[in-house]
Amino acid sequence: MTTTMETRDGGETTSSSGRRIGQLDALRGFALCGILLVNISQITGIKSTVEEQKLPIPHVLELTAHQRFFPLFSLLFGIGFGIFLQRAQAKAQRPRLLLLRRLAALGVLGAAHQVLQPGEALLPYALFGIVALLPLSRAPRWVNLAIGLTTTVVPVALSAGGLILVPGLLVTGFALTQFGLPNAFDRLGPHLLAVFVFSAAGSAAALVWQEQDPLNAGFSTSSAVAGLTMAIAYATGLLLLVRTPVGRWIGPTLEALGRMAPTSYVTATLLIVSFGPLHLAPGSTAWATLLGLPAVILIVQALWSRWWLARFHYGPLEWAWRCVTWWSPVDLRRAAPASQGW
Repeated sequence: MTTTMETRDGGETTSSSGRRIGQLDALRGFALCGILLVNISQITGIKSTVEEQKLPIPHVLELTAHQRFFPLFSLLFGIGFGIFLQRAQAKAQRPRLLLLRRLAALGVLGAAHQVLQPGEALLPYALFGIVALLPLSRAPRWVNLAIGLTTTVVPVALSAGGLILVPGLLVTGFALTQFGLPNAFDRLGPHLLAVFVFSAAGSAAALVWQEQDPLNAGFSTSSAVAGLTMAIAYATGLLLLVRTPVGRWIGPTLEALGRMAPTSYVTATLLIVSFGPLHLAPGSTAWATLLGLPAVILIVQALWSRWWLARFHYGPLEWAWRCVTWWSPVDLRRAAPASQGW
C-alpha cells in the first residue's frame, strides 16, 4: 500500500513523519462500507422480523455486519486522535487545545448529523474524546492500554455493546498509537497472519454461539463477542489483502473513501434520507430492494472520492474540520500540473 505526503494539517491518518498511512485509510473506508449496510436499515425503519422469525437477509447481516464494523470504526478514530496529538505536539505549543478544538468541531458536526440519524457515531466520539482521551493523553501508554482493553472487554462480558464500547475502543486505539502501531504496519506481515487465523477461528465459534439465539442478536454476550472477534478478523484480513495484487487494485478506492470518512459518512445519510422513501413503504420487508441503495451509494462515493482527491487535498468536511482545528485557512486545491499552464 502506498503512502502519499500530507501538507500541514495535523491529519488523523498521517504518521509522525508526516506521511499518510494508506492502510489506515483503507481500513476506515472498509469500515464505512459495512456501517452503511447497518445504518440503512436503521434509518429507513425496515422490518427485520415477521411473526417473531428473523428474515433471511437481516439474519445474514446480523451475522456478518452488525457490531462488526462499528468497533473497527471506533478503534480507528482513537488511533487517529492519537496520531493527531503526536503531530500537533511537533507543531504547536498547546497541542491539547488543538485536540480539544478538533473534538468540539466533531461534536458540532455530530449533533447536526443526529437530526437525520439518531444514534450516529460522531457525537459520541467527540464527547468521549473530550471526557476520556484528553485527560488520559497525559497517562503512560501501558495505563491507557490497560484502561482501554478493560473498558472494552467488561461491557462485552456484560452483554453490552453499541455506544458503551466507544470509550474503551477510543482509548485502546489511542494507546496503540502511543505504542507506535501505525508506523509498524509494513512490518507486521507474519503477526497479522497469526492474528487473522486465531480471530477467524474465534469468529467461527462465536457465530455458532450467536446462532443459538438469533432474535436477541445485538443484545447478547455471544453477538458482542462475535462482533469483536470478527472485527479483528476483518481488519487483519484486509491488511493482508492489500499486500496482494487484488488488494493493490481495490486499495486506492478504499483509501479514497477512508480519507473522506466524515464526508462519506454524512453524505451517505443524506442520500438514504432523500432516496430511501422512494423505494420503501413504511414497515416494508423488501430487503432485496433496500440493499440496492447502499450499492449505488458506495459506487457513487467511490468514484466521487477518487475524482475529488485528484483535485483537492481533503474532502469538503475534512477541510472545514482542519480549518477549525488549526483556526486558520488550510490549502484545499492541489497545484495544477505545469503542463496545463494554470
